[in-house]
Amino acid sequence: MKTTFLATALTLVAIGALPAAAQDARTEPASTPKTTAEAPKPTADTPKAGEAPAAPAAPATAEDPKPADAAAAVQDDEDDPDLDVNQAQPDYNLVNLPTTLRMPRGKFAFRVTHRFGRPLDDGNFGDLAADLFGLDAGGLIGLEVRYGLLKGTQIGVLRTSDRTIQFFAQQQIAPQEKFGVGLALNLTADGTNNFQDSYSPGIGLVVSREIGKRGAIYVEPTWVNNTNTLPSELVDDNDSFLIGIGGRIRMTRRSYLVVEAAPRVSGYDAGRTHGAIGLEMRAGNHAFQLNFSNGLQTTMGQIARGGTPDDWFIGFNISRKFW
Repeated sequence: MKTTFLATALTLVAIGALPAAAQDARTEPASTPKTTAEAPKPTADTPKAGEAPAAPAAPATAEDPKPADAAAAVQDDEDDPDLDVNQAQPDYNLVNLPTTLRMPRGKFAFRVTHRFGRPLDDGNFGDLAADLFGLDAGGLIGLEVRYGLLKGTQIGVLRTSDRTIQFFAQQQIAPQEKFGVGLALNLTADGTNNFQDSYSPGIGLVVSREIGKRGAIYVEPTWVNNTNTLPSELVDDNDSFLIGIGGRIRMTRRSYLVVEAAPRVSGYDAGRTHGAIGLEMRAGNHAFQLNFSNGLQTTMGQIARGGTPDDWFIGFNISRKFW
């Protein structure tokens, strides 16, 4: 009986322990999970505390210029030596004859020429003073536009008030550093009556020699066709070969003395040999020149026909570079 009672007691104890074991099995997890995730390591793009996150970079497109190319283009423009003032050759002409000064690519220049029509030796000094030394008289006015087409290549057009139009182009052949002289090919074409009548094409070589920063000298052999104003069937010579010579000497920091002449060595040479002298002042990209010449001519065709026999005229040139 004691044995039966003992077995019964053990059985009841075992049955009472089963719910507690089952509850422990339900509440105790098999393994304890991590309560926090690992924090990501900071990177260079991670904003600091208190800072707003950076905006995402815009995607590149085909239209966006490459920064390196844009910077290179700007630097090329800034480093173009043609944009600098050439103290030996500050302008593209002497009085009328061309120089070898290069025109910057993509830039413009403008020039006004004026030759007063009253001869300075017409009448006595009182008559000349009464006409303000010829400034009261009308004259021949020219308007010129010049453009840098390429490096070393320039084109332009000049129209005078007698309705003559001259188209011109100039191409540098070599700088002075290469051959000791500057070389340029100069092409011109005059046409009267707004380039409808009496065409006078010309071709010339401009040879220059700069003398440090003190100035430059020029020799310009040039051939011009149809320089005789008479019909070609009535004349022996209908063209002219001339050799332009001249120079520009720097007197002070901004002032120059300019001289030129254009003697003809063959062909038509009825008029007086063209000659001119001028005083010039440069101020930044402006130049003002007061000149005296033996004629009213400004285009190459007019120069080849020569000046008046014994007269001299007062005039001026104003030029402006746009850069």
